[in-house]
Amino acid sequence: MTDNYIADIVGHAGNPTRLFAGNQWIEATGGSIPSVNPATEEEIAHIGVASASDVDRVVEAAQEGARVWRDTPWNERAAKINLLADELAKASERLAMTDTIESGLPISGMLGDAQSSAKELRYFAGLSGEVKGDTYPDSKGLFSSTILEPFGVVARIVPFNHPLKYAAGKSAAVLAAGNSVILKPAEQTSLTTLEFARLAGEILAPGIVNVVTGPGEPTGMALVAHPDVPRVAFTGGVESGRAVNEAAARHFKTVSLELGGKNPLVVFGDAPIDTAAAAAIAGMNFKRSMGQSCMSQSRILVHESRHEDFVAAFSKLVGELRVGNPTEDGTDIGPLAVKRHRDRVLEHIERARSEGGIVTVGGGATAGFDRGYYVDPTVIDGVTPDMRIAQEEVFGPVAAIMPWSDYESMIETVNGLPLGLTANIWTNDQSKAMETARRVEAGLVWINGSGRKPLGVPFGGYKDSGLGREGSIDELLSYTRKKSIVMHYGTA
Repeated sequence: MTDNYIADIVGHAGNPTRLFAGNQWIEATGGSIPSVNPATEEEIAHIGVASASDVDRVVEAAQEGARVWRDTPWNERAAKINLLADELAKASERLAMTDTIESGLPISGMLGDAQSSAKELRYFAGLSGEVKGDTYPDSKGLFSSTILEPFGVVARIVPFNHPLKYAAGKSAAVLAAGNSVILKPAEQTSLTTLEFARLAGEILAPGIVNVVTGPGEPTGMALVAHPDVPRVAFTGGVESGRAVNEAAARHFKTVSLELGGKNPLVVFGDAPIDTAAAAAIAGMNFKRSMGQSCMSQSRILVHESRHEDFVAAFSKLVGELRVGNPTEDGTDIGPLAVKRHRDRVLEHIERARSEGGIVTVGGGATAGFDRGYYVDPTVIDGVTPDMRIAQEEVFGPVAAIMPWSDYESMIETVNGLPLGLTANIWTNDQSKAMETARRVEAGLVWINGSGRKPLGVPFGGYKDSGLGREGSIDELLSYTRKKSIVMHYGTA
């Protein structure tokens, strides 16, 4: 059955190396690259590599779509986006299974992604009417107002860790604001993005949802640098985000970046340890994405008075996580998405050991699997702020625990990195919780939370963790630009 899902999606494209533009499949001229099942290391399909000339063709189609879409009344746009959400929900099982096969992410999480993608589409469809301007006081025969206009063509470059969620869900605000979108998925996980575009093409006019596939070079950078793409949104690593921002700056484009995080979870001495340990499992995104999430709270700072208790409770829960075939219900931990990434995660673990870290559970490639990019869910205790495991984003199932005693020193450690995406604070002292939340340099802070963000709450980072806010009305408005209009209606 799982193979049939892949064959079905590949079959819609005619062959898997085609791009989607203007509601048509077009050939990629830059060759192809394999898509590999990370659980079996078997080749699934070949994905097209869009050349610069291919990007030109897709942008041209997107420009045509943008002209039609911007002139569509907002309520009609909202109705069509809601129809797309309905179709996405109907196809959620095969889309989720395809993501699982291509990315290694457990099927339970991918079903959740499919459902949340439909919710995001509906949420932003409901906000479509908020794309409006202001009026200003009359001044001797002058009537002044502003209107919000879509940019036109928006490039949306998305990563491998939530393929459908980022392709479909992160197109929602773009479309609701009246823009067309060109999606560039990660080259390892492109199939559900292509299928989402095909579903959109059955509802929306040609050129409104388009897809180019291929790696950052040449495909991604050709899209970012294209002079007819005035708005770029990127989700990924810090260095890649910096390259995107620099390339876009040459054309003074508007850019939003959702980048990495080395996020702290701070446990105070009065926190309920068993509850905090369970929340740390959720906050690390072990089950949903094996820690392959920019939101993962991989730096756990525990007050020394509860340090031993927390390490014991947390390590026990991590050791109970089930590693297995990601297509099977009940699997908590699947393989990492790419071999070179798996190797990098293992290097982080070995370096932490060499610097004095103490592995309390896990610590290497998972035994019992002849094939697949599996890494044990791992807890490393005895970590100090100067160790690389405490400073660098691992983007894998590896949590580092640091004891603390002095409040001011803990705050200094929390804020001592150039990243500032999320943070989580565990304490029963409301005053201390709010003080700490105010002092933490991060864009999203939970107090006694499990790392889940309610729909509509803005999300984005401080410092090197990015630019802009997503998932809220802030994101919708970021896909518009303001125009002032001054009308003379009398004698000045």
